[in-house]
Amino acid sequence: MEITRTFDIISLNAEKYPRKDMYGGKVDKEWITYSTDQVRDNINWVSYGLLSMGFKKGDKVATISGNKPEWNFVDLGLAQAGLIHVPIYPTISTEEYSYILQHAEVRAIILGNKGIFNKVKPTAEKLGLLNSVFSFDPVEGVRSFSEITDTGKKEAMKYAPLVEATKTAIKPEDLVTIIYTSGTTGNSKGVMLSHKNLVSNAISTSTAHHLGYGHRAMSFLPLCHVYERMMNYHFQYKGISIYYVENMGTVSEAIREVKPNICNTVPRLLEKIYDNILAKGKDLSWIKKTIFFWAVSLGLRFKLHNSSAFYRFRLGIARKLIFSKWREALGGELVVMVSGGAALQSRLEKVFWAAGIPVIQGYGLTETSPVIAVNPFRIPEIRFGTVGPVLENVEVKIAEDGEILCRGINVMMGYYKAPELTAEVIDADGWFHTGDIGVFEEEKWLKITDRKKEMFKLSAGKYIAPQVIENKLKESIFIEQAMVIGENEKFASALLSPNFTFLHDWCAEHRIQFRDNSDLIDMPEVIERYTREVREVNKSLGEHEQIKRFRLVTEEWTPQTGELSPTLKLRRNYLMDRYKDIISEIYFGSEKDTTVFNRIRNGLTGILKGLPKF
Repeated sequence: MEITRTFDIISLNAEKYPRKDMYGGKVDKEWITYSTDQVRDNINWVSYGLLSMGFKKGDKVATISGNKPEWNFVDLGLAQAGLIHVPIYPTISTEEYSYILQHAEVRAIILGNKGIFNKVKPTAEKLGLLNSVFSFDPVEGVRSFSEITDTGKKEAMKYAPLVEATKTAIKPEDLVTIIYTSGTTGNSKGVMLSHKNLVSNAISTSTAHHLGYGHRAMSFLPLCHVYERMMNYHFQYKGISIYYVENMGTVSEAIREVKPNICNTVPRLLEKIYDNILAKGKDLSWIKKTIFFWAVSLGLRFKLHNSSAFYRFRLGIARKLIFSKWREALGGELVVMVSGGAALQSRLEKVFWAAGIPVIQGYGLTETSPVIAVNPFRIPEIRFGTVGPVLENVEVKIAEDGEILCRGINVMMGYYKAPELTAEVIDADGWFHTGDIGVFEEEKWLKITDRKKEMFKLSAGKYIAPQVIENKLKESIFIEQAMVIGENEKFASALLSPNFTFLHDWCAEHRIQFRDNSDLIDMPEVIERYTREVREVNKSLGEHEQIKRFRLVTEEWTPQTGELSPTLKLRRNYLMDRYKDIISEIYFGSEKDTTVFNRIRNGLTGILKGLPKF
């Protein structure tokens, strides 16, 4: 059957892929599954229930929740009733909640739990929405989500014909959702996506791997983000059962229980997994540690093509002795992971492929629904360091200034209530200007090199692409996050947020004592260790790109504390303002003054270390 609207996927599954576990979710430490028929019934009840409560086609309903089967009941229930879904991150600020709920003219909110309700309550009260707030989990004083489905079940006979008529009238080009982008500056923009935008992307990406009916996916990235949401449709289009994890802190446990065959991930999560594995490797006995790091070193030299027979022989040993344990930690049945949202370091691609845990990388934006290009899970068609070939039905060209332009059925309808902003990014010929800089390798594989707006010039006129350098810096296990600076200055510098977990272990191993992180980052031994890390990165950079100075900061950068967006991108303006004094010290003190300052600081540190502690 033809799939042109998001809710068509349910009919497809009922017809071609009936199964007992179309969706799964955990309730009170027990996995609860929903059959294809149960999923279809719940979706219908959401539609009937909301219509019986007076909601009409075109009304906007917001969801603020973690991943769970009920999120899908709402999503597809809204779609087939002609209502517009406005998914919102649970982790954003109260100010952002207020802006989005007002700007989108939301008529009801369906949220996850008490914690989210407490954040949303002031805004909901101000907007007169308190009586239109529903919760998946029981929250005192808040209407239960089950009220919608129970009402829908009772009113099914009355509203089923209306829903069927509405479904028939809905066109693929019709608006189905408004997704607010987590901009690094200013207010978020509401990206309007049609059924056609999302469904075409789910179908086009379906050829990227061979998995399908009978396989299991695990969903833990936020469904409110277009990447996980589109892949959610993608999995259903292919008949893959989906198990949802609401709390990121329980992902490891859930993976061992469900043993998924496929999941989506982001580079930061892969970096965390890799760093944790390396940290555990350092605690092994001498012989086991030697074998462990031999295997890792071998993995980092992995090639997709033309490996020698001797390399393949050694890799077989490494997989049996070391990498098999990595696979077990990820459930033991993982066939492939799909990475998106940011650039994936080639070293991670290599080592995970070597471990028998292949990762395929793709690229896109909310405005492109989201995928523009992806490396298919077929070795002749994959190239490390790139985001793969451009999707079918999508056009890409590189502008004269290097910007990636995209045109096709995946490009958004526009920004909600912002035609002037839409005109800034979609030109008269229909090309969407991504803001990313890239190149084609061998006219086939797209490679992203940086963000256009984030590139800057040094005072000598030389361009710096900060993301490229930042990714190289983050390859060090000592560095959690990095921001390269130096616009209109003589040289490039960097602010480094250390991987404090690893740094603390390193200090213990080297018998370095410290009071707290503020004390730690000023210690000569630590500064010298980070100098070596930066010096190693500089070897791979051009003269003008090299990091001449760096400063360590005491804070870990997270979305919750404001340094990163919900999609884990640097909020550069926020960071520039927060660390303006440090940046000023880097550039406005002379090199001689800075040297003297460091000597004085190091001398004081030595004196303080010699004082008795109270």
